[in-house]
Amino acid sequence: MSQKELAEKVNLTFQQIQKYESGANRIGSGRLYEFSLILGVKVSYFFDDMPSDTAAGGAKPKGGARDNVEDHIPVEILEARETLNLIRYYYKIKDAVVRKKFMELLRESARAYGPDRR
Repeated sequence: MSQKELAEKVNLTFQQIQKYESGANRIGSGRLYEFSLILGVKVSYFFDDMPSDTAAGGAKPKGGARDNVEDHIPVEILEARETLNLIRYYYKIKDAVVRKKFMELLRESARAYGPDRR
């Protein structure tokens, strides 16, 4: 599948796909999951060639990726049915602006009612 075809299937531009491939933009777990569905592969496919020191947390990714809370989600949560349903429903929202607003709502809700709540 070409980058252009993939971009069309996920409602992105060809240039955004190129940035993911080159490492200039970080790929979130939801987007990676979406790519795996479209390409018909398991998410683990994208990690087959990962150096063992990176998998163990030794080397940091290149291309401007930053260390944040999203990098420390336990595998059990990522594989939970609730998580997968959330991702599926999220990407059923075709309007990118609505998806962004929804993400902002989730982020603020997590801040207000999450474990770091004061």
